[in-house]
Amino acid sequence: MGRFIREQLAREGVDVRGVATDPERLTALVILGIRDSQQFPLIFYRENCADMALSEADIDEGFLGEARAVVATGTHLSHPRTEAAVLKALRLARENGARTALDIDYRPNLWGLAGHGAGESRFVESAKVTEKLQSTLHLFDLIVGTEEEFHIAGGSTDTLAALRAVRAVTPATLVCKRGPMGAVAFTGAIPDSLDAGEAGPGFPIEVFNVLGAGDGFMAGLLRGWLDDADWPTALTYANACGAFAVSRHGCTPAYPSLEELRFFLDRGVIRPDLRNDAELEQIHWSTNRPGDWSEMRVFAFDHRVQLEEMQGASPERIGAFKQLCLDAALKVANGRPGHGLLCDGRLGREALYRAEGQGLWIGRPVELPGSRPLRTEPQIGADFGWLAEWPKDQVVKCLCFCHPDDDDAMWADQEATLTRLFQAARRNRLEFLLEVIPSKVGPIADDTAARIIRRIYGLGIYPDWWKLEPFETEGAWAEAVAAIEANDRHTRGIVVLGLDAPEERLAASFALAARQPLVKGFAVGRTIFGQPARDWFAGRIDDAAAVERMAETYARLCALWDAARADAKEDAA
Repeated sequence: MGRFIREQLAREGVDVRGVATDPERLTALVILGIRDSQQFPLIFYRENCADMALSEADIDEGFLGEARAVVATGTHLSHPRTEAAVLKALRLARENGARTALDIDYRPNLWGLAGHGAGESRFVESAKVTEKLQSTLHLFDLIVGTEEEFHIAGGSTDTLAALRAVRAVTPATLVCKRGPMGAVAFTGAIPDSLDAGEAGPGFPIEVFNVLGAGDGFMAGLLRGWLDDADWPTALTYANACGAFAVSRHGCTPAYPSLEELRFFLDRGVIRPDLRNDAELEQIHWSTNRPGDWSEMRVFAFDHRVQLEEMQGASPERIGAFKQLCLDAALKVANGRPGHGLLCDGRLGREALYRAEGQGLWIGRPVELPGSRPLRTEPQIGADFGWLAEWPKDQVVKCLCFCHPDDDDAMWADQEATLTRLFQAARRNRLEFLLEVIPSKVGPIADDTAARIIRRIYGLGIYPDWWKLEPFETEGAWAEAVAAIEANDRHTRGIVVLGLDAPEERLAASFALAARQPLVKGFAVGRTIFGQPARDWFAGRIDDAAAVERMAETYARLCALWDAARADAKEDAA
């Protein structure tokens, strides 16, 4: 759990220097049940867990000196050791001019006031807890809580009286969360009505899952607060982030990106169950994908039929050759970003296993080679159930032979398969790459690929990647790019396929494609492995020679692409 959390934080761009690893304790967790729209039973596993072992020694003055704010949870005031750590962090924050904030986050059972079965309980009166909280409230610039949490902080079940009791010991801005009624901020004296505070609107959404709503709210609030937005704006961010959390399945994965938040606030609520809002879910997916793949140099050896037809090939020998292809890819990549591979799971399974964890982009085909209308490999399953077994970093790649002039029956058949496949990829949280090669089906013009692209988006299919043939005119590239950007501003981009072209022709196609920023690189196969494969299967070269020859060609293509991109950038400047 600890490694998972650290890695996920790093993927989100979080500086994890301040995360300590405790070899003696497990990371805390909570299990949530969803019974109905009102009951959400919780079980907390917090006994002797890592975060409750936080001590003063864990607080690094140098690290805190870089922070804009220190945010504490009220739970860490429940134990002398963690309280001492919090107090040290707050002292250092104030000495370094950083802001301080408290999320009261009152859970009675975490203060020893309720049993394990009462995890859902949000309030148990306790003079001792009130006294402990009030002893520290003066240390904060911002204090955030629900009405019940201010009840415990203020020692009264009358919300206004509780807020006034808190105000008596701290000048902090008080933010009171009011559920569907939004939230209010009080920067001065507490008025006679909660409605008189500075408010941010609530959002009419369906409550599906309450876990993480407070953390989402706090994230949005901190965004506004640290950017010095006015309180209505900061509270709007906060309420929207909380709404995302409660209307989706899951906790952290439900939170919006900044781009998604802006879209939501501009467009508004279309349907209250946000998880079923297709437009919003697409933006959520496409703006929260992990990894930077702004450069793509992909060695494609997902070929099956082409290798099976070679003299001396067998399934076992093809599998061994694909491992040599992986060796060549790794040799060229040498740990550097921006490299990847396409490999199938039927003949290249062992290569796929080895490729994991090597820093490579990995795409994996599902189409039955050469099928038209589109059919998938048998092991994928009629319901595409095999995708559930794939690692989450592997991309579903599908080659569909289609053309704008195909008859209605052909389109209907292919569209049905593509739609089901795309939905299965999303259901299993896998990225989707769609490859189309209309030149293999019929005559092409500058708008041929663009017409296909528009038709695919019209089905509600949003490929994360497009794999397109190397067009011969700038007009064709301009048409294709415009069709994609008109429908999906957040697509990962385009990779150019090779079609077994000689290197000289690839160099010319790279030069043209590299002028389009949406084209991220190439995915080339037979140009790299074709002749080495024939020689290896025939016994004319050994493993080392095959790897060396493929690595040399792959490296030259990488250099050709990099030079084409550099020239394009220079011309644009």
